[in-house]
This record gives sequence, structure tokens and C-alpha cells, in this order.
Amino acid sequence: MKFDVLVDVRLRGGIADPAGATIERALPALGYDGVAGVTVGKTVRFTIEAADEAEASSRSEDLCASFLTNPVIEDATVTVNPAGESAEAGA
Repeated sequence: MKFDVLVDVRLRGGIADPAGATIERALPALGYDGVAGVTVGKTVRFTIEAADEAEASSRSEDLCASFLTNPVIEDATVTVNPAGESAEAGA
């Protein structure tokens, strides 16, 4: 079976996020007051073949830990859905 995988990667708490800080500082000048806690991350999407959703999830988690993220400074959330189903609401 094929599965669609969505990996949301973000910096761990306590790690400096200069891109997020720059965006947050710029927002009031653009008329967006009251926005706080801006962080910048990355999203990785791919399709994986596996026997079932549990195997697809396990293989995707392994891929994240060994290649897609830096586990010292980043955390990742992996979402696995059968191919063709949306990984995000409204997508």
C-alpha cells in the first residue's frame, strides 16, 4: 500500500530562532499587532510504500531521525494517511 506522509519539523524549545524573531518584530509595522511566539520550521511531504499504516509510520519516523531532522535541535511530528487522503484539513 502507498501512504502519504507529512513531516512537520520545528526547532526545540530553547533553541534560538532568528527567522521567527525577525518575522515577529516586523509584524507590528505591517499592522499585525498581538502576534507572538512566531517560529519558523519546515514541512516535508512524501509517499511511502508499506504493508500497513503502522509500518509506514515506523519507517517514516526512522527516516526523520536518521536524515530529515537534526535530533539535537529539532523535533518532528509525522502524520501518515493512506495515499489520496488529506494529511491536512482542507487540503
